[in-house]
Amino acid sequence: MRSRLAVGSLVLSLGAVAGCSGTDTEPIPRVTQPTDLPSQPTPTDTPTDGESEPGTPPGSPGGPPDVVDTLVEGLEVPWGVDFLPDGEAVVTERISGRVLRIGTDGEVSPLGAVAGAVPQGEAGLLGVAVSPDFETDRTLFLYLTTDTDNRVVRAELDGARLGRTTVVLDGIPAGFIHDGGRIAFGPDGQLYVTTGETGDPELAQDPQSLAGKILRITPDGDPAPGNPDPDSPVWSLGHRNVQGLAWDDDGRLWASEFGDSEWDELNLVEKGGNYGWPLVEGAGGDASYIDPQLVWPVDQASPSGLAFADGHLWMAGLRGQRLWRIAVSADGKASKPRAFFGDEYGRLRTVVAAPDGLLWLTTSNRDGRGEPTPDDDRILRVQP
Repeated sequence: MRSRLAVGSLVLSLGAVAGCSGTDTEPIPRVTQPTDLPSQPTPTDTPTDGESEPGTPPGSPGGPPDVVDTLVEGLEVPWGVDFLPDGEAVVTERISGRVLRIGTDGEVSPLGAVAGAVPQGEAGLLGVAVSPDFETDRTLFLYLTTDTDNRVVRAELDGARLGRTTVVLDGIPAGFIHDGGRIAFGPDGQLYVTTGETGDPELAQDPQSLAGKILRITPDGDPAPGNPDPDSPVWSLGHRNVQGLAWDDDGRLWASEFGDSEWDELNLVEKGGNYGWPLVEGAGGDASYIDPQLVWPVDQASPSGLAFADGHLWMAGLRGQRLWRIAVSADGKASKPRAFFGDEYGRLRTVVAAPDGLLWLTTSNRDGRGEPTPDDDRILRVQP
């Protein structure tokens, strides 16, 4: 279906690239400069990268995660990862527009390329979600940037080939930067979609725009039953650029979000919640907005992927070039963030929990901001 909400401006100047915390260039100006933030929930108790309890071997309970192997090499900016019922994965490449099937033995089988995907800046072919009913409907959902918008489409997997795409939801504002792009089915069977504010911060607070939001839709693209506004797909607003979604064992939704120049965020997402951007970056203490559970200086994180496994959240960092492990309490509090693999594998884009209990972790060193090795980009398998 076509969105019934207003579409924000598509055209952005190349100077807006500076707005990403994943770069070292000057950020775009904030609407409000949060200079008085004395109580940010920062990971000040974080040990040295990779440090864990003394004497605990890697990959054991309480110990640091362990890279079991490099599953795949030579990919071009792998962005979305989701698993099929047989344990193999579907992976998207942002720049090439290819959709790949990757076996547990590392065998790569191209399924096809998504027509209409336009790679530029941070845009292109982004997230992928496997239908909860894949065994009967053989359907994949994809998030991509076209020359006019961002949109969610679906396509059937016909044998070993991806079929024609059908639009599920379009009219999401697109830009050179801040396109969101993570999609995932929640425990409720609805499809959650993250969008960025495309470098136009005001859109994040505009309830009539799909930019700077987390959306919740049915597999057919309609606003999901139980949304704050029954006629709108918007689930939460006030986001700058969410690229990570994960549900914990109690069904709580968590999101990792790019900050501007000071604080990246981990948020516990509430129905109808307003997360403050651009009026607040980090924890502002204003009751009108929901403060993040944790924040990081942007050079330590620039978070993208987020997963829940082994009783912890796992958050991949781009500029931070590390994997964060975060404890989650029974009452939904995030704490004790610990960093691993600092600078060892470069920029880390996506982390997902595999059916066998391992994590799949993708690098993003060929995205124009990293320093790729001849092996990049890679998918690593990690014992949490």
